[in-house]
Amino acid sequence: MTVATTKAVTPPEVAKEILTPKSPERILIIGGGYAGFYTAWKLEKLLKRGEAEVTLVDPLPYMTYQPFLPEVAAGSIEPRHVVVSHRQHLKKTNLISGKLTKVNHKTKKANIAIEGGKPITLEYDQIVMTAGAVTRTFPIKGIAENAIGMKTVEEAVEVRNRMVGNFERAAALPAGSKLRQRLLTFVVVGGGFAGIETFAELRSAATHLLRYYPQIDFDEIQFHLIEAMGRIMPEVSLETSLWVIDNLASRAATIHLNTQLESAEGGLIKLSSGESFESDLIIWTAGVAAAPVAKNCTFPLDTRMRITANAKLQIVEGEKAIPGSWTAGDVSAVPDLSGGGVGGYCVPNAQHAVRQAKLLAKNIVATIRGEEPKQYLHKNLGAVAGLGIGYGAFQSGKIAFTGFIAWVMHRGYHGLAMPTWERKIRVVSGWLWNTLLGRDLVSLELVRNPRLFFSTWAARPGK
Repeated sequence: MTVATTKAVTPPEVAKEILTPKSPERILIIGGGYAGFYTAWKLEKLLKRGEAEVTLVDPLPYMTYQPFLPEVAAGSIEPRHVVVSHRQHLKKTNLISGKLTKVNHKTKKANIAIEGGKPITLEYDQIVMTAGAVTRTFPIKGIAENAIGMKTVEEAVEVRNRMVGNFERAAALPAGSKLRQRLLTFVVVGGGFAGIETFAELRSAATHLLRYYPQIDFDEIQFHLIEAMGRIMPEVSLETSLWVIDNLASRAATIHLNTQLESAEGGLIKLSSGESFESDLIIWTAGVAAAPVAKNCTFPLDTRMRITANAKLQIVEGEKAIPGSWTAGDVSAVPDLSGGGVGGYCVPNAQHAVRQAKLLAKNIVATIRGEEPKQYLHKNLGAVAGLGIGYGAFQSGKIAFTGFIAWVMHRGYHGLAMPTWERKIRVVSGWLWNTLLGRDLVSLELVRNPRLFFSTWAARPGK
C-alpha cells in the first residue's frame, strides 16, 4: 500500500525573510549629557549582539556631573573628575563630535554640522532627543556682557580662576580703594539649588583664601545673592530654607529676597530695592531653558520650547505617539505621574534625567523586540545641598537635616550618584586628599590665552 505524503511549501516572501537576516536597528541619540549618556550606557548593557547600532552625537566628548560644579568653583574637586568621557565609557557606541542642525523624521534623516569639516547626514530607525538645557537669561543690561553661568565645567573653572585672581590683585591695592572693593564683591543671581550651592561654596572658599592674604580683612569681602521671589530653594521646606539664610548671614553672606536685578552694566549692580554696588564677578544661575536645538526638528514643542512626550518617553503629537521617536531630560516635557511635578511635568533635574534615560533604553529595546514600553513613574527622593565645608541641608518629605550631618549626606549621595566607579574613586580620593592638604585654589587665569607667553617672545621675520 502506497502512502501519499505532502511536502510543506514555504511562501517565497517568508523564505526570503528567513534567508535574509534582519538589519540592526539604527538608534541615533542627540545629546550626550545625563539623559543621552545614560541611555547609550544602558543600551550597551541591554542590546544583544547585532540587535542594534547606537550612535551618539554631541559637540562635547564628555558628560558633566553638574551637581559638583559649585565644588569645582570652590576648589574642592578637580575639574576633570566631574566629567565622564564618552569614549572611555561608551565602548560599543558610535560617537560623533558635531551639532544637530536639522531633523526630518518623515525621512528619518538628521543633518549634523562638523566643526572644520563638511556636514553629514545620518539615517536612523529610532531617534532619541536628549539635548538637555541651556542657561535661561532675561534681557537685563550688562548680563550678556559681564555675567557668567554655572552650567558647564568650563564656567566653574573660570569662576574659580577669577575669584582667586581677584584676591591676588586686591591684595596689591590700597585698602578702601574703589577697585579693591569691586574685586572683593561677588554676586550670584538666582536662589534655587544651583545658586545657593554656588553662593555658599564660594563664601566658604573665600574664607579659606584669607589665610594666604593677610593684607585682606574678612569684612572687606562682600557676597550678595539676588532672588526675585520671597524665598530660596523651593525644593525644601520653608523652615529649612530659613535655616540656610540664617547660616549664610552668620558667615557674612547677604541674601536679597523679593529683589530684582535691574542692571549690571559695566559691573555696576542696580537692584529694585534701590541698592547699588560694583562687582567684578557676577554669576547667573536663575533657571534653565530647553536647548534651542529642539527648534531644528519637526517634532511638536510646548510653549516652553520643550519636546512633547508621554509617560512612556515617546515623542507625541497631541495624544498620539510618533513611532521611532523618544525624548528625556531637560529638553523634554514628560508628564510627572507621581503628582510632584510643576504644571504636571517632571522638573529639569538630574534625578529625573538619569532615571528617565534608564527606562528609555529599556523601552527602546522592548519596542525592538515587539514588547510594550513602560511608563515613567518616579517619586522625588528628596533634595540635598552642600553649603561649603561642614555645612549642608537635606529634605525628604517632612524629614530634614541641616549642618554637618546634611553635608556628609550630600557628599555621600553625590559620591554614589557620580557615574562609573572610575569617577567615583577620583572624586572621593580628591576629597580625602583635601582633608589632609586643604583645597587646591590655584588661579590659572592665563589658560584663557595659552599662546600669550609663546607669542610674546616668538621671533618674527624681519625683526
